Amino acid sequence: MLKTQQVTLARFIFIILTVLMIYTNASADLFESILMPGPVITAHEKLENNCDQCHDTSSKVKQGQLCVKCHTHKNILKDMTKNTGFHGRLPQSTVNDCQHCHTDHEGRNAKIVLLNPSTFNHSNTDFSLKGVHKKTTCNACHKTNETHASAPTACFDCHKEEDVHKGKQGKKCGSCHNASNWKKTAFDHDKTDFLLKGAHKKVNCSSCHINQKFNDTPTTCFGCHQINDAHQLGYGKKCETCHNSTKWKETQFNHNKTDFPLVGKHKKISCNSCHVSGDNNKKLPKQCYGCHKNDDSHKGRYGKKCTDCHTSLTWQKQKFNHDKATDFLLVGKHKKVTCNQCHQGHLYNDKTPSNCISCHKKDDVHKGKQGEKCDSCHNEEGWHSNVLFDHDILKFPLIGMHAATQCEECHLNSEYSATESDCNQCHADVDVHKTKLGTDCESCHNPNSWGTWLFDHDKQTDFTIDGAHENVGCYDCHQTNSIGPLKASKDCIFCHRNEDIHNRQFGGQCGKCHSTKSFKDVNIQF
Repeated sequence: MLKTQQVTLARFIFIILTVLMIYTNASADLFESILMPGPVITAHEKLENNCDQCHDTSSKVKQGQLCVKCHTHKNILKDMTKNTGFHGRLPQSTVNDCQHCHTDHEGRNAKIVLLNPSTFNHSNTDFSLKGVHKKTTCNACHKTNETHASAPTACFDCHKEEDVHKGKQGKKCGSCHNASNWKKTAFDHDKTDFLLKGAHKKVNCSSCHINQKFNDTPTTCFGCHQINDAHQLGYGKKCETCHNSTKWKETQFNHNKTDFPLVGKHKKISCNSCHVSGDNNKKLPKQCYGCHKNDDSHKGRYGKKCTDCHTSLTWQKQKFNHDKATDFLLVGKHKKVTCNQCHQGHLYNDKTPSNCISCHKKDDVHKGKQGEKCDSCHNEEGWHSNVLFDHDILKFPLIGMHAATQCEECHLNSEYSATESDCNQCHADVDVHKTKLGTDCESCHNPNSWGTWLFDHDKQTDFTIDGAHENVGCYDCHQTNSIGPLKASKDCIFCHRNEDIHNRQFGGQCGKCHSTKSFKDVNIQF
């Protein structure tokens, strides 16, 4: 029974083939249609009646070449040749066996691209999924109705709308950004012609690249920091001459290499203290007075050679050696006197006198009465310190108790020359004689002791003390006051008027008849 059915089927096929061989070419297409396994996809519909266009049953290699020949515009051949893309990374056994993956004749709407997004290994393409791309959906990159291979691989092609640089940085986003974090940049600025050093390492890109402009960005300090130039172009545009990128306010200019080395306090002052005009090219004076004229407390009276007295270490401490540079040594209180106290005029035009009275005239308590040679009594230690004067050269030498007496005890005011030399002028209050013996005290007393006195009436006067006069006291005869040397009358009547029984009939020369022994002894002499 089975054998009979087989024979019948064979006869039927033979009849069909015979009939078909008799027809024209159109009949041949009909024949191929009868042999097709099923309808092709819509894209191959135009080739459906021309099997030779797509099929070469002689070998798989030739069959694959026909596929590639038709799909050349998809760069499949290029990928397979250079081992790029998905097709270039396929196993060698399937390189030319397209139908291994793409089986047609499954109907017009059949999907012949056997790709499972959930299992597809994107590393087999030219674009490995890294970073955020691993979590991105396929539709985000592969647009509908477009082949997967047509999806762009350059960052800019997908992220153009997100480019904050607006294309000004070009399209090589990967030179700065990475797929893990778009905002985290990894651009190596040191590979450019402007190395990032110091504070530049922490500066945001936008601080230098304004409006995302990276090309033609200035590389000079002044190009970026002109707005920060406190010197207002006074020091030129070569900021690096003084400043560095580590700390803007820390200058490094070596002033000692100029013709004005900075020493002393000059090391600590700001540039603007000297370069007040702001023009660094303007030649500045190198002499002290050129800068410190306004600080000159002498008002120009000491000239312009400030270094004769001052140093750059401290303006207030003078170095001028008055003892070596002048003929007036500063000793005693003169050491502490300020320059202005003596040099009140112009130091060089007006000669400063060296005698005491020229400076101390207003201090002269003697009002000029003692002359102008102050140093004959005083010294530089002080007006009242060890006053030394040789009183013995005067008409009143100091001897005895006078040598130990203070000047003020005799000189009651500063006019020493007006002091009287009479003893009684100083000792009137101790004159027990109450001037009855005159004021010529030295005729009896001496300076060694007031209580030691010696007077010889017979030798020092022309009135001899004898007779009854020997027992008479001084005041018995000298009863009236007398200024200066004592002047007493020698006439007897002067003292004995009350005893004159003659009532002056015999005149006043009693000694012609009487003697000093007794009035009763009469010796008339004619």
